[in-house]
Amino acid sequence: MPEPGAADALIARVRFDATGLVACVCQDAATGEVLMVAYANADALRRTLATGRATFWSRSRGELWEKGATSGNRLDVVDVRLDCDGDAVLVEVVPAGPACHTGSRSCFGDDGGGIAGRLRATIAARAGAPPASSYVARMLHAPRAHVARKVGEEAVEAIVEEPASARLAEEVADLWFHSMLLLARDGLDPLAPLAVLRARHAGEATR
Repeated sequence: MPEPGAADALIARVRFDATGLVACVCQDAATGEVLMVAYANADALRRTLATGRATFWSRSRGELWEKGATSGNRLDVVDVRLDCDGDAVLVEVVPAGPACHTGSRSCFGDDGGGIAGRLRATIAARAGAPPASSYVARMLHAPRAHVARKVGEEAVEAIVEEPASARLAEEVADLWFHSMLLLARDGLDPLAPLAVLRARHAGEATR
């Protein structure tokens, strides 16, 4: 997020259209998944930057609206950036619930967000399925010690794999995936580590 003093400078660089609006592309800060597109005027952008909550201009109602103010499905803003021409805004967010009014995670469908987003969606879908229906469902219903032990086994396999071998990436992929299952089994977002890494990277960049 821009510093308070930089908010006005950022807004001054926006090329609003003839109606005073600019398109805002809301993107999951952890996965890169595009969640929704909305429009904002200068006041909406100013409120977004001041509160850290994505706020837009409703073209149908003719008023400002904070995403999730009623539903609770808010978008907590991590960063706001302009494109090279200044006529579009990228709003990186951490979603607290579905972004789409239909109940879908994304207005572009729940299968977006690349492989990371699809894996998260698959894990979520399997969580309510009978254990016998799939390996993922079985792991999610297994005792925590069993899932944690599997993560440990995959870590050992990655460590002992021949350096630079063709299978090393496969072993690391298994480690990542089972780590996601452990997080999901504990009721956490399987992609939570990506948000942690992003925050750490942002902290390093400011030093």
